[in-house]
Amino acid sequence: MTEQQAEGLRRLAALRQRSQAALLREALDDLLDGAELERRIELARAAIGRHSSGQHHSGQHHSGQLGIAEDHDAQLERAFSS
Repeated sequence: MTEQQAEGLRRLAALRQRSQAALLREALDDLLDGAELERRIELARAAIGRHSSGQHHSGQHHSGQLGIAEDHDAQLERAFSS
């Protein structure tokens, strides 16, 4: 941490009447939550990309709308449940 960052953290902690450690934990939680959200978005985009190309996870082409819809639901469920 730079001196400028440390000083900013000290000022923010005093202003918010919170400990520096609490502010750092909150910032880390926000960073990790954002990274998890980005991962889920990328998984969803990958699933959508496979379907827009007419392929599902095995690389085989679907022959009908029902198959695409079923696989799409499974892909989204995997992306958002992990």
